[in-house]
Amino acid sequence: MTANGLTQEINARWTRVRGVLRAEVGDSAYKSWLKPLGLVEFSGGVVRLSVPTRFMRDWIANHYGTRISELWCDGNSPVAEVEIFVLSDAEDTRTQTPPKAPSETAVSATAGARVSPDRVDGDVSSALDPRFKFDNFVVGKPNELAYAAARRVADAETATYNPLFLYGGVGLGKTHLMHAIAWHIREHQPGRKVVYLSAEKFMYYFIRALRFQDTMAFKERFRSVDVLMIDDVQFINGKESTQEEFFHTFNDLVDNNRQVVVSADKSPSDLEGMEERLRSRLGWGLVADIHATTYELRLGILQSKKDEIGAVVPDKVLEFLAHKITSSVRELEGALNRVAAHSSLIGRDITLETCQEVLHDLLRASDRRISIEEIQKRVAEHFNIRLADMHSARRSRAVARPRQVAMYLAKQLTSRSLPEIGRKFGGRDHTTVMHAVKKVEELKTSDTTFAEDVDLLRRMLEG
Repeated sequence: MTANGLTQEINARWTRVRGVLRAEVGDSAYKSWLKPLGLVEFSGGVVRLSVPTRFMRDWIANHYGTRISELWCDGNSPVAEVEIFVLSDAEDTRTQTPPKAPSETAVSATAGARVSPDRVDGDVSSALDPRFKFDNFVVGKPNELAYAAARRVADAETATYNPLFLYGGVGLGKTHLMHAIAWHIREHQPGRKVVYLSAEKFMYYFIRALRFQDTMAFKERFRSVDVLMIDDVQFINGKESTQEEFFHTFNDLVDNNRQVVVSADKSPSDLEGMEERLRSRLGWGLVADIHATTYELRLGILQSKKDEIGAVVPDKVLEFLAHKITSSVRELEGALNRVAAHSSLIGRDITLETCQEVLHDLLRASDRRISIEEIQKRVAEHFNIRLADMHSARRSRAVARPRQVAMYLAKQLTSRSLPEIGRKFGGRDHTTVMHAVKKVEELKTSDTTFAEDVDLLRRMLEG
C-alpha cells in the first residue's frame, strides 16, 4: 500500500467511477466539473477526492455527490464514505498526505454537506440529501398516491401501512420520497430512531457482520430502530442469505409495530429472484406505484427547479425540455442544471439554440425517425385539441389552424409525399396539404407569436 493508502484496487475503482460518470453526464459536463477531481487518499474506509476551488466542491457535492458515492460504495467495495475537499495551492499531494480529520473545506459526497446527525448505531444509516424534502416534491397524477402515502407515514406517530412499498422506474422520485419521510420524522419526532440505507448497503453490513462474526450486533442495530427504510430492495434478488436476514428483520420490526418503508423498481409480485414468502410480506401493507411522468408534471418540476437554482430560463425552453426529456426526473433536472451552469459560466442567455447546443449528446440519444402520427399528437397537445380532430371534417379555426400546422410540419420533417400526408389527415387531397403549407409560411412571416409556436414544435420533434 502507498503512503496515501491508494491500492491497486482503489485506483482501478476510481478509473471505473470516472468512466461511468463521463458516460452518464456527457463530455461537456464531465470536462467542466468532474475531470478536475483528483484521488488523493484512502484511509479507514474513506476516499478523499480533491478539487481546486470551494465553488467547484460545492457544485459537485450538490449535483453529483450522491451518484459519486453510489459508484464508490457498493456492496463489494471497501469504501464506506466519500469526502470531497479543496486542495489549496500550498498542498502538494506528491510529497504530503492531506490531514485525515475533516477540515472546514471538506464535505460528504453523499449529501453535498457534512454528514448530519441522522447517523445512528455506528454509521449504519446513510446520509440524507437536504434537497429531498416534501416541500420541493412536485405532485401530479403519476405520483399523487405515493406522495399521500408517504406523508401519512411521516406524520403518524406509530406504524401505518406497514410496510409502505414504493415502486417505479429509475429517476421518478422514490428516493426523494424516502428521504422526505426521514427528514420529516427527524424534524417533528426527533425521539424516533430512523435508519435509511440502500439494500446494497444492508447486504454489505450483513456480509461484514458474518465476516467478523458479529451478527448479534448487526441484528441489534437494525431491530432496535423505530423506522427502517430500505431503498432499491431489488438489489438483493437472488441473494439468499441476505434475503433470509432481511425477512427476519422485517418480521421482527412489524411484529413490534415499527415502521418499514421499502422501494423497488417493480411491484412485490414482479420481483424475480425474491423468495415467495418475502414477496408476500412486502405486499402486506400499502403498495404505491409511481408512473412515468406526464408533460404537465415534467413542466412543473422544471419550474420548481428553476426557482430553486435561481436561473432565468424562458418558458419556451422549459416547454422544450419537458417535451424532449421524458425518461426520468433525475435526467430532466440534470439537463436544466447543465443549461444553467453553461449560462452562468459562459455568460450567455439561455435560449432554445444554446439549450440544444449544450444538451446535444442528451438529445441525440433520443433521436428517432419522426412519424406523422407523432407530429399530429404533439401538435394536438400543444394547441389543446383532440387527436381525432386531425382527421375530422371540422373546419372551425380552433381546429383547422393546428391541423394546418401539423400538415406543414409533416411536409418539413418527413419524406412523405403530399398525397401520402393528405391521406393521414382524414383522406384529404394533396392540394389541401399545399394550401396548408403556404398558409403556415405566410402566418410565420406576419405573426411572430405563431412563428415561435411552430418553431418550438419543430425543435421538440426533431431534437
